[in-house]
Amino acid sequence: MSEKKRGSFSGTLGFVMAASGSAVGLGNIWRFPYLAAKDQGGLFLFCYIILALTFGFALLTTEIAIGRKTKQSPLTAYGEIHPKWKGIGVLACLVPVIILPYYCTIGGWVLKYLVTFVTGHGQDALADGYFTGFITADRAPIIYGVIFLVITAGVVFGGVEKGIERFSKVLMPILVILILATSFYALTLHHTDADGVTRTGLEGLKIYVLPDFKGVSPRQFFIVVMDAMGQLFFSISVAMGIMVAYGSYVKDDVNLMQSINRIEIFDTLVAFLAGLMIVPAVYVFMGMEGMSAGPGLMFVSLPKVFAAMGGIGFLVGITFFVTVSFAAVTSSVSVMEAVVASLMDRFHLSRKKSSVLVTVYALIGGIVVCLGYNKWYFEAPLPNGSTGQILDIMDYISNNCLMPLVALLTCILIGWVVKPKTVIDEVSKGGSPFHRKLLYILMIKFIAPILLFVLLLQSVGCFSL
Repeated sequence: MSEKKRGSFSGTLGFVMAASGSAVGLGNIWRFPYLAAKDQGGLFLFCYIILALTFGFALLTTEIAIGRKTKQSPLTAYGEIHPKWKGIGVLACLVPVIILPYYCTIGGWVLKYLVTFVTGHGQDALADGYFTGFITADRAPIIYGVIFLVITAGVVFGGVEKGIERFSKVLMPILVILILATSFYALTLHHTDADGVTRTGLEGLKIYVLPDFKGVSPRQFFIVVMDAMGQLFFSISVAMGIMVAYGSYVKDDVNLMQSINRIEIFDTLVAFLAGLMIVPAVYVFMGMEGMSAGPGLMFVSLPKVFAAMGGIGFLVGITFFVTVSFAAVTSSVSVMEAVVASLMDRFHLSRKKSSVLVTVYALIGGIVVCLGYNKWYFEAPLPNGSTGQILDIMDYISNNCLMPLVALLTCILIGWVVKPKTVIDEVSKGGSPFHRKLLYILMIKFIAPILLFVLLLQSVGCFSL
């Protein structure tokens, strides 16, 4: 299929904005802050940044290079690299197929909270049973999930340059401004609780950014490293076929190394600011106990924080959920595009037909996920020791099993079968310098496979931390 027919980004800016939009999603704004809060703030941040510049860099570079070299989406790209390893493409494509329905469902939850605050009913979200009451309702979660899906499908339907690139170029700068404004406001907060203890946003900042190694056992440190590594999959959109698909739309004259560096910096900065937007504010109004809220941090704890801010909390709440909605859509667009592009390349379907098929599938899958919280509710034990229902099982299969496996097999393919030179030559095309080349070779051949193997063993329950 020709590059023109497949579509392509207009240049470096379009690619960087689209790839960054993919990376900056619920993983950064929802998952990153609660992991940072759980894993002693600064220690998690320290591990995350080190891993982003090494482990994350190697995986991101590999996937984008595979995409541009083959000009194929994940389903077919790996077979182009080595025919006997085309199975990686099937696994890589399976990840966004599983993620898309439940990501749109969670995106619908975010829209619900945005509507709640915009319509002046933010106070309702303070009730302890509000979130549970909403997700277990018969119709509301489906309606909001469908609205979110339609927005996502509309962008993908528009194509690469006119849809994804144009959308990302407009939305990403707005998103950064919103995150910056909310982050800096969080630092100005102060609150005195019923016991007369006053906490400030700057104190919350210290907890968030300063690593505290006191009393940290080797086991605790290992948990933080594994959490940070798992987070990287979400933060830079690797091991889910997205960066292979986006890489396939990059023109040959684009400096890949320069683009990858920008994506890396942009994404790490936004992940940091997302934590800055949430962790200090939760600490000010809820103390260390509030920071242990886990996945419920965004939907349960934060509305209470906004309420505690007084009159301005209403505006901050709206700004926050607008920000999260934008981030969620830019990521869901990339998840859907990975599947749409795979259908186009493998079965030679038009973008219109592929988009319609994927939208219908996501609609059915999203309804099933929503029903998993009411009519089809059940609890199943998972190998990693947790229990879950439909959404949790889909999340476990895609994130805990398939993503580490895809990344591990990719490292073996590039590091040992076709050799790192395959990627290095693609990145260096046109005389572009490949900075950190030695680091890349060490990571893709030795360090990343070992880390991924350990993560995979832990994820499937072979050992517990």
